[in-house]
Parts: sequence; C-alpha cells; structure tokens
Amino acid sequence: MAATLYEWKAYADKQLREKNKFTDALAFLEAKTQVDRLYIFLGLAAFVFAYLMVGYFANFVCNLIGSVYPAYFSIKAIESSSKDDDTLWLTYWVVYGTFSLMELFGDILLFWIPLYWFLKCVFLIWCMLPGTYSGSQLIYHRVIKPLFLRHQGQIDTAISKAAEKAGEVIDGVKQRKNK
Repeated sequence: MAATLYEWKAYADKQLREKNKFTDALAFLEAKTQVDRLYIFLGLAAFVFAYLMVGYFANFVCNLIGSVYPAYFSIKAIESSSKDDDTLWLTYWVVYGTFSLMELFGDILLFWIPLYWFLKCVFLIWCMLPGTYSGSQLIYHRVIKPLFLRHQGQIDTAISKAAEKAGEVIDGVKQRKNK
C-alpha cells in the first residue's frame, strides 16, 4: 500500500512539474507561499470536491472536469505518434458516452442520490486514471465490449436501416425541392 501511494505521489509530482499554464500558476503560488505545489493542488482538489457536495452549478463543474481534461489529453494523443494513448482516450470516451446515455435516461432517479455530482466526478476521475487503475479500461473490457460483441449484428442492422430511412427522407426532401 505504501509503495503504491509513493508511486502515485511521484506520478502526481511529475505531472505537476510539466510545463503548461496550470503548472506555471502552481509554480507562482509555490514561490509566493513557500508551500509545495503538490499540496496546493491537493488543496484546490479538496475545495472542488467540497464544492461538488454543496455548491451551485456542481453539475457544470463535474461535467467540465469530465470533459476538458480528457479532451486536452485526447488532442495530445492524436498529435503523438503512439497508438497506445489514442486507444486509452478512445476507451474513456466510449465509457463516458455510455455513462452519459444511461444518465440521460436515469436522470429522474439520479437526482435523488445524495452527493450525486461528487460521486459522478469521482467516477469520471477513476475512468481517467492511467494504467491498471483505469476505470474506463475495466468497464470497457468487462461490460461494454462483451455486450457490443454479443449484439454487434443487431446494432449494425439497426444502423443500416436507420441510414436507409434517412436516405429516403433526404431523397423525398430533394424531390419536393425540385418541384
């Protein structure tokens, strides 16, 4: 347990020392306060999580966290030469999309769950984690992939029928326009 905690601390410290605007701001705060940037980051994270429990617009903050960070790293993955990071972030987006679809239909029930936005944010962060701790890898390989493979033929048929109907509608609109 201690080794894992040490690995996470080293990983977080490495990420917080990469050169970007956020870490520049952390470096500025670190210089002004003489507090290590890791502790500043943890303090900010604690504030955000507390806000998610009781604050207004918690849904906005949660969805911002679940979208902006992964979008940024997805763009970096697209621009890199490695295929592994592409697969990692595509898997995240498949899980995120599936979760969002389920959330859309279960919204009326989810509203009643105490601390829902906090729990959702923790779930999304778990899905973003790298390596063997990644929730998106676990959910994709244990739930989504088996369901998809089992129903792939039916899904392909439904998509083909929908595309065919959409084509008929477009052709009908074009014919009416030409009259």
